[in-house]
Amino acid sequence: MPTSRKPAFEKVSAAFGTSFNVKFYNDPSPQEKPPFWHFHPEVELVYVKGGNGIRHIGHHLSYYQEGDLVMIGSMLPHAGFTDRLTGNESETVIQFKPDCFGPEFFQLAEMQDIRQLLELSKSGISFKGETKAKVGALMEALVTKNKFSKVLELLKVLKDLALSEEYELLNAAGYVFEVEHSDNDRINVIYDYVQKHFKQSISLEEISDIANMTVPSFCRYFKRISGKTFTHFVNEIRIMHACKLLSEEQQSVSEVSFESGFNNFSHFNRQFKEITQKSPSEYRKQFFQILKDEQ
Repeated sequence: MPTSRKPAFEKVSAAFGTSFNVKFYNDPSPQEKPPFWHFHPEVELVYVKGGNGIRHIGHHLSYYQEGDLVMIGSMLPHAGFTDRLTGNESETVIQFKPDCFGPEFFQLAEMQDIRQLLELSKSGISFKGETKAKVGALMEALVTKNKFSKVLELLKVLKDLALSEEYELLNAAGYVFEVEHSDNDRINVIYDYVQKHFKQSISLEEISDIANMTVPSFCRYFKRISGKTFTHFVNEIRIMHACKLLSEEQQSVSEVSFESGFNNFSHFNRQFKEITQKSPSEYRKQFFQILKDEQ
């Protein structure tokens, strides 16, 4: 990942004789570094079966549990969803250009629901519940279909998503990467710095200096760009790291706390409960119960 955190343009090429990509990965990603930060003209559907990981789309940053199903609009920057600690069973990715079936196809009256879905995808969409399980299975099955059936099945997937009410808009407040280049570079520098130093104390004076701003200006800027305070953002990064450590079952909860940048164990417990709705012990117990049930 570039140190500037400026999203890289990814060239996506469909296989010969096809109009869109379908990829299936049955092993967790082996990468050690944070997932590649990139964008592309293709709309992307990602189904992560099982596991817990980070969801970073546009200016939205959160974590998912027990897998994920997301739809990412054209040119919307995002990072990969799995790494060596995600613990997922598999990952299925579908990438298609909005005009892959012709410039007017999704303008047809019969495509109205899907057209609205594509518009919503510009903000990033996370699907939940039965939709995640049902459509995820359809996406996995699509991998083995012949070329013609792939087209029909993709349309069925899009139709099911368009009719679903089990979803969350990830950038509902409008924090998509439609910012000036200077803002883009600045937020990336801030994000990079936090990723590298979240285990240490990061003062507002320190990060404001990194962003080349005064403290009051930085606080207003960061709240406008991200929709949250800088302190809350740092705590989210730390808790996400703690979730990964807890899933490895190699350290005590107190050790995880300090390894994640918290010097106060009580504060760690409060923040963990606030962000995940579970205590660290409950999170670890639930994680390994899920693994046990799947064996």
